[in-house]
Amino acid sequence: MRKSDSNKIPSSHPPNFPPSSSAALLWDESFLWGVMAHKALLACGLACDLIRAGDVRSGRLRNYTLLFVPGGWASNKIKALGSDGIEEIKRFVHDGGAYLGFCGGAGLATMDGIGLVPVKRRPTKDRVPSFSGRIGLSSSPHPLWQGIAEPVFHAWWPSQFVVDGQVSVLATYAEALPDSFSSDVNVGDAAAAGSWPELERFYQINLDPKRLFGEPAVIEGRFGEGKVLLSLVHFDTPGDANGAKALGNIWRYLGCDQQTKRADVSESLGAHNCGASCHPLMPELVTAVNGLIDLGLRNFLWFRRNSMLLQWRRGVRGLEYCTLSVMVNELAELLEMGAGKREMPELDRSLTRIRELLLPFAAKAQGLLVRERFAMQNSHITYERCDDPEIQKIREELFSRSKSHGGLFKELIDEVDRLLYNALTRP
Repeated sequence: MRKSDSNKIPSSHPPNFPPSSSAALLWDESFLWGVMAHKALLACGLACDLIRAGDVRSGRLRNYTLLFVPGGWASNKIKALGSDGIEEIKRFVHDGGAYLGFCGGAGLATMDGIGLVPVKRRPTKDRVPSFSGRIGLSSSPHPLWQGIAEPVFHAWWPSQFVVDGQVSVLATYAEALPDSFSSDVNVGDAAAAGSWPELERFYQINLDPKRLFGEPAVIEGRFGEGKVLLSLVHFDTPGDANGAKALGNIWRYLGCDQQTKRADVSESLGAHNCGASCHPLMPELVTAVNGLIDLGLRNFLWFRRNSMLLQWRRGVRGLEYCTLSVMVNELAELLEMGAGKREMPELDRSLTRIRELLLPFAAKAQGLLVRERFAMQNSHITYERCDDPEIQKIREELFSRSKSHGGLFKELIDEVDRLLYNALTRP
């Protein structure tokens, strides 16, 4: 039974908010991946409105041709959408709308999620759970691949598909390139040493990327009258020329608007220095998050893969620190450009709350990272397992025991996310 309209969470925009394009990007529970997708679309000159789960529940999808769902934890996206939001998406696609999902957004559409296509996700114990970097694809003829001579793209810690019905496999995985990683192991180095079996015994997970060979990477299905295009590779990776071509091809294939002017897109990972025109609270916040990134760099806990992503050692939560850095730096840049300054009372309250959460988080995280760095010298640790009770105590407070976002981090990143969304969408 559907809830009454009076019980729905209100949209982020007024009901008559006019769409500026034919494509909508679902922002909720995407965080780093939402920023990455949005920047990629701007760089390609592809028009797309940002919307939230409340907008979906209120029926705004009827204004669009395409719903694009970026990466992120599919389970958290389901919670954000609620049953009404899920039904709105299914109705939208069934009636002829298109659904595009990357990585976690692809997982949302599977039978493990909202069930748009007869595809499941392979159980974690049976897949290669921590692959990242460049990998070749073996592609089938499709407009998606137009103008792409050598189909090499980026995957970032993807799930794996198990096709259980009528869908078209547009590409399967081929060879992983030597500069890619499986967990924190360089693929080229491990292959040269022939050490995958030994490493898999030590790590107690599948690592050899040859296990991915021939597995579906990009699929297309139908739900009612609508198209469902799902990719486990990230066509929105910064600096990926093939990915940019694929994005343009997708927009044309699904009948979406394209802008004529491409935007200059800045780097995000620890790159922003607040100027005089930025909000007075931002320099302290930027310094705190960049300090965490710098601490990890000098303690050999991670290094930069590109302008938005880190490669971290097994045993630390690199994705969370990377996400926080990217989003706070992106917020600082937007505020310095003037976004949201018409609503200073709300901005002041939001930044004050972020500061109240961020500074204690950063202080405790600094101590945790140093402890984890030395624990790695003495024992085998993972993000969830360590023999040091003090490490476990701090981890639970900051991140909870969940693999998906939790603890103080989730409270903090939700606050940053709300303000960043407002800065991106307010005139």
